[in-house]
Amino acid sequence: MRPIVIFGAGGFAREVLALLRDINQGSANWDILGFLDDHDSSWGKQLDDLPVLGGRGWLKQQAQTVYVAMGVGSPVVKRKLALELRADVAGFPPLLHPTVVRTKYLDIGDGAVITAGNILTSQIHIGSFAMLNLMCTVGHDAFIGDYSTVAPGCNVSGNVRIGEGCDIGTGSKIIQGVSIGEWSVVGAGAVVSRDVPANCTAVGVPAKPIKERPPGWHVQ
Repeated sequence: MRPIVIFGAGGFAREVLALLRDINQGSANWDILGFLDDHDSSWGKQLDDLPVLGGRGWLKQQAQTVYVAMGVGSPVVKRKLALELRADVAGFPPLLHPTVVRTKYLDIGDGAVITAGNILTSQIHIGSFAMLNLMCTVGHDAFIGDYSTVAPGCNVSGNVRIGEGCDIGTGSKIIQGVSIGEWSVVGAGAVVSRDVPANCTAVGVPAKPIKERPPGWHVQ
């Protein structure tokens, strides 16, 4: 089995642990060592029976022998971690829960996480470090960009394009053929029936932009 740690020590990190354990029930692929966290106050604690091993320093000591699963949901934080950790890891494997319904026509990037109950149809692209949380549907020819997060219960229709770094709120519905620009946020329960510009927050039924951000706001 290949050694893996989960970067993060919050609720989503524990959901990723459950995902890895479910994968292992079908085929024992992963030796799950524990969690990593940048906050030293959590080091040495136990989360769901596994330790918080330390932070980035622990990972550097492993000399690129350990894989990392991303246990954070924020697109901004995921991007930052992916760029900063890549020199110290064996890899960022894509993780798909065994219950995911999909065709063979799925293109999925490194570090992507697809949790239980998702349904993915044909010719779909899921970018690197993108995340689909519980019980989402994604229609044909959809594109979900790198680092994007799709919260539980979202419906992404066919020919939808979600740009890099988007954060799609719980229960949102994105209508056929709509594009959401990079690094935008869609509020929970929104119905996106027309294109959403980049770097904005859109809410409501139908969704309308209520806040704009300058290009590059996500770079920290």
